[in-house]
Amino acid sequence: MKVKTVLVSQPEPSNDRSPYTRLKERHKLKIDFRPFIHVEGLSAKEVRQQKINFSDFNNIILTSRNAVDHFFRITEEMRYKVPDTTKYFCNSEAVAYYLQKYVVYRKRKIYVGEKSIIDLKDIFKKFQKEKFLLPTSDVLKPSIPDSLDAMGIDWMRAQLYKTVVSDLSDLRNVYYDVLVFFSPSGIESLFKNFPDFKQNETRIAVYGNETVLAADRAKLRIDIKAPTPDTPSMTMAIEKYIANMGK
Repeated sequence: MKVKTVLVSQPEPSNDRSPYTRLKERHKLKIDFRPFIHVEGLSAKEVRQQKINFSDFNNIILTSRNAVDHFFRITEEMRYKVPDTTKYFCNSEAVAYYLQKYVVYRKRKIYVGEKSIIDLKDIFKKFQKEKFLLPTSDVLKPSIPDSLDAMGIDWMRAQLYKTVVSDLSDLRNVYYDVLVFFSPSGIESLFKNFPDFKQNETRIAVYGNETVLAADRAKLRIDIKAPTPDTPSMTMAIEKYIANMGK
């Protein structure tokens, strides 16, 4: 079956130059965006129950924009002024750049990894006698705490927000040729919203090994997979699939 409609389980890109825009125009596709999950912040009361004293930590490990937003949200709600001397350890340039929303970038000590926290291993060693705080959601990839433990640093997790299944009931009678998933939570949301979901001719596209495993557990047929050596991005994987169908 020809691909004409695609539903991406993420927010719509704000940039008109998104690869999805080019994919849509090149193949005359209808591409819709709808987050299957969303993030909700924990209350100050819920955070206090974790017995976290922010003043004990002069080093903050940030692995996502959500972590940045909710760290500064909760410290403001708890009327804790984050010291100018605080050091930030970011797993990517995108997260570090996002910090500018809250701090004067050039006046702060910010350390940046290329792709992950492990890239900062040598930097962490310089501060091994200090304490580190890791703001997270209720869902945390095991590789992150495993990496921090392997580096031998003194760190503590602070759950400041949670991942929540979005209400998709308005899509019950809407059908797409391709459903695109980027996380196990997205697949969980699909079946929580539609417990009787039958794949039939719907193509399933997944990004990342953990999402592949979640799709397998849900007994979904995976038709499109990324990243691969040939298709490092989801849009490239979809385009390759469409091209192969035309052969």
